[in-house]
Amino acid sequence: MKTKEWPVLKIVFQVLRYLMPIEFTIVAVAFFDTKFTRDMCNKFYLFEPICTMILIALCSSVHVIRIHAIYDKSRPILAGLAALLLVQIAVMSVSSAFYRVIPLLEGQGCIAGPTSNWVGIYWAAPTVFYTITFALALNRSIQSLKTKPLSPWKLMLRDGLNLYAAIWIVNMVNVFFWFIVKPTGENDSIKTTVTSMAAVLTTTMTLRIILSVRGSLAEGGSYAGSSVSSSARAASTHVLSSGGRAGLPNPPHPSSFGPTHSSNGTQSNNGVLNIGGGGAAERKASLSHGLGRDGAYTLDEMRDKASKAEWAENGSDGRSSVLEGKEGEAYGVISTPAAGRGYEGVKVTIDREVDYHGRK
Repeated sequence: MKTKEWPVLKIVFQVLRYLMPIEFTIVAVAFFDTKFTRDMCNKFYLFEPICTMILIALCSSVHVIRIHAIYDKSRPILAGLAALLLVQIAVMSVSSAFYRVIPLLEGQGCIAGPTSNWVGIYWAAPTVFYTITFALALNRSIQSLKTKPLSPWKLMLRDGLNLYAAIWIVNMVNVFFWFIVKPTGENDSIKTTVTSMAAVLTTTMTLRIILSVRGSLAEGGSYAGSSVSSSARAASTHVLSSGGRAGLPNPPHPSSFGPTHSSNGTQSNNGVLNIGGGGAAERKASLSHGLGRDGAYTLDEMRDKASKAEWAENGSDGRSSVLEGKEGEAYGVISTPAAGRGYEGVKVTIDREVDYHGRK
């Protein structure tokens, strides 16, 4: 959130965090203020359904962006959810015109209620939408278990499934109140009992969904489950460097760790040992001088040269000993006669790179 960029999710977050408390503070004043007259209520009662419609539309737009992101920017997902969002906005806009003032006694405040039972589609439309988004989020989480199994609890916390579930539950309960519970009279506001709670909880959980986004908020952020499969497919790279002694030929300067991605998707860098790299054509490099033309070897090439003793210098037997260093490092020292030492050996630094989806 603390970035100079202003992606859509950040803008919506700022709007929701202020609009929701402002709206329901005003609604609470209208409800509890004993000096709120009937004439004032006739001019004010549409304030809550209209503002709530804006809140829910903004929350739903966050769900569209986020679900689209966790499905690797799938166009069918985006098109389907965007269509549902437009239907939701249309339904809520039309049905908000069929609210009325609930005839309470003077001094009991101002409450807006439906003119008929069918006006409950005002909340049925977003409930259908949140049912679908919850199902999509749950399905994406289940798919990620194929690459890295997790316990249900860790999976829920990692992907925020509890947030989607809370939104779905409160909206379902609200719909049940609208279509199942029967009011005792025209001045009974039982149908609207859960509406404020549904709007507040939906907005709050949506804010939490935005805050739980990993990495940049641009384009909906990244998905934690996709990093496992991405890193598994990426070729690992390790630094291959040499060290020398005073008065002896200087070895090549150690290359700092850090893979360079070429346009064809392979990873290469001077002085880098490519493990599991590209095909045979990419591995053909001149091995006649030092580290080869670009200083990169595959494991197969290293094995071939070791078996042919091509790396033995000044009549050495080519045998090497491996000494453990600090964590993540191993030192392979090639045995050479004391009088003819050139390079003392090679230092292979082994590290692991996790490539999060969407990171640039």
